Amino acid sequence: MYFKQITTPGLGCFSYVIGCPAAGEMVVVDPKRDVQDYLDISREEGMRIVHVIDTHVHADHVSGAQELKSQTGCDIMVYETSPVDYAFTPLVEGQQLTVGNAKLEVLFTPGHTPDALSLLVTDTTRGDEPWMLLTGDVLFVGDIGRPDLVGGAKLDEQVQNLWNSLYVKFAKFPDSLEVFPAHGAGSLCGRGMSSKPSSTLGFERRHNPMLGFDKFEDFHRAMSQNFPARPKSFSHIISTNASGAPLLERCPLDLAMNPYKFEERMQDGAVVIDVRDAAAYAGYHIPGSLNIGFEPSLANWVGMTVEPDADILLVVDTRDDYERMRVELHRIGYDNILGYLSGGIQAWVYSGRAVDSLAIDSAQVLQNIQDEGKEISLIDVRTPVEWEGGRIPGAKHIPLVDILDGKFDLDENAHHLIYCAAGYRANIAASYLQKHGYWDVRSLAGGYLAWSRAGFKTEK
Repeated sequence: MYFKQITTPGLGCFSYVIGCPAAGEMVVVDPKRDVQDYLDISREEGMRIVHVIDTHVHADHVSGAQELKSQTGCDIMVYETSPVDYAFTPLVEGQQLTVGNAKLEVLFTPGHTPDALSLLVTDTTRGDEPWMLLTGDVLFVGDIGRPDLVGGAKLDEQVQNLWNSLYVKFAKFPDSLEVFPAHGAGSLCGRGMSSKPSSTLGFERRHNPMLGFDKFEDFHRAMSQNFPARPKSFSHIISTNASGAPLLERCPLDLAMNPYKFEERMQDGAVVIDVRDAAAYAGYHIPGSLNIGFEPSLANWVGMTVEPDADILLVVDTRDDYERMRVELHRIGYDNILGYLSGGIQAWVYSGRAVDSLAIDSAQVLQNIQDEGKEISLIDVRTPVEWEGGRIPGAKHIPLVDILDGKFDLDENAHHLIYCAAGYRANIAASYLQKHGYWDVRSLAGGYLAWSRAGFKTEK
């Protein structure tokens, strides 16, 4: 049996290839939208892609199922009651698929979504005992899937489903069974996933806090609160996956715009995302642009900040950066990428067009301001958990998600200094506030990390 886990950095997504080189067939489970990895494996290992299986209708990334069907002719398989509008082959509880010496058994495991499945995998060349369990989003390493994405009206039902899947259905399987989830650290589909890509049922039963409840009432209480913020992109991604994602061939590969054309598209309402690092953006940038730079969770922050149907313009340093950003955006269904500024920010500057800057203050400057007793609006945009763990004295807590949702009350004419853990989210918040008329906004260089490492006072 051939088995390979494929990681999508940033989104924390795992997809899988299961196949048999002797039989020349393979199955892809929970594929990402950019499918070249699977096509490469198919070619290199001499295995034809016969099925693609989505364990559920994903909320955090666009499935590559339609791409694979278009390029290989494989069929798409989902659970029989899945709320999708495209043609598919239905899977049912207990159904077995044979791919050469690999056997896949379908388990109905709702909870994260009402129509989710898991796959029990057996390598028949080694024995009849199942070897691994592909758990989709119902069980992660160190956590379980959040049940709230289908809406509050179904939350109680989904929590009950989770309990039944995890505590009843999985209970019959041995501790030795290996667990391979659809997500790891970085995903917003859970609350505390490990960075480790796999585990065993036994280890999770002993150390996963969400598998340690003796009573359903306690489990229900724990699963009814404190979920990660839901990005703007999630509803759009669910809808895209349910209707069948459009093929990427319709998306332009290279639209390099001169400053005149770029500005014209801005005036038509396009959102400008500047992907340069915080220091480069601070030096000078296009007025009204948002600074969302490259980092592992880039796609999640775009999903929090930008509406899914927005027309998007990019400011990048190189064509390679544009290609990288294009892939990241397509993975979350942001397909209206109009193009990028040819020649980068320098082309804009040399064209004589206006630029803005974003002042960055050091921890030492902030300390001097406080020592001198000067008034300052110090805004902490970290999460509540980070805030409770320690903060800069005098700060006001407004999580970044609240700023992006307009849930704040700040004086437009005051001097605001924004900080987060290390500076990335502060620049998102500061650029967002600048875009909305807050002219005296600054960012704290290095954020709380720099402040605490400088030895300055913190409080809880």
